[in-house]
Amino acid sequence: MAMPVFGVGDDPGTDFPRLLARIGAVPGPLPAGPIQGVPHATTCVALRYSDGVVMAGDRRATSGHLISHRSMEKVVQADRFSGVAIAGAAGPAVEMIRLFQVQLEYYEKVQGTALSLEGKANQLSAMVRANLPAAMQGLGVVPIFAGFDNRRGVGRLWDYDMLGGRYEEREFVATGSGSLHAGTVVKVGFRPGLDRSAAIELAARALWEAAEADSATGGPDMIRGIYPILATITADGWSTVGDAELAERYRDIIASAGEGIER
Repeated sequence: MAMPVFGVGDDPGTDFPRLLARIGAVPGPLPAGPIQGVPHATTCVALRYSDGVVMAGDRRATSGHLISHRSMEKVVQADRFSGVAIAGAAGPAVEMIRLFQVQLEYYEKVQGTALSLEGKANQLSAMVRANLPAAMQGLGVVPIFAGFDNRRGVGRLWDYDMLGGRYEEREFVATGSGSLHAGTVVKVGFRPGLDRSAAIELAARALWEAAEADSATGGPDMIRGIYPILATITADGWSTVGDAELAERYRDIIASAGEGIER
């Protein structure tokens, strides 16, 4: 496809997905009826703490009862001060995040300034809503969006429904097949003003308990060295929690679980 060219009076606008539709660079319609055998991402959580937000997601993707991927990355940086965690159909979710990343960069280049955090949440809402026809065929995407709001100086969280409805959460949010278990752990352990260490510990334990109760959620794989993805977003930006730190935390969690069994 040739590079599109716009005249002086023909403004392409700041909406990159709409621009793609305008020049015809969009995929064709899906086949009719439910689509089977699509890998699905599972459990993600996010919570606020004193310096910003923590986002966490397990690494397993499933196709029915089959483990299709053991190391999927479900928590992805959107830009310097925001991230997206995904649950639902893996393929559409990954493509949605890529388009979202490009949209944020495109807006900043066209406008000369970054979109506000709430504006980013609205952009993602529009993308989720645009995916509704695919969701009706079993390819739904249910993300979490989180980031640090530099205008307010706080971390903020949003979750979504498949119709594109967005809902800001004050403390924490969970999505995916293990969300009931992970969300319960976070709800019980959450306290206002958690520091970084306590917030990471709580998110890691939430995914551990979800993996214990939900077969579609993967726990830490100590043999292969595969751990959940955890990241913090603060006034300094996005930062991924390293595997060495996660390995140490999960060794402590496993040890405490063993003590409970012995008692």
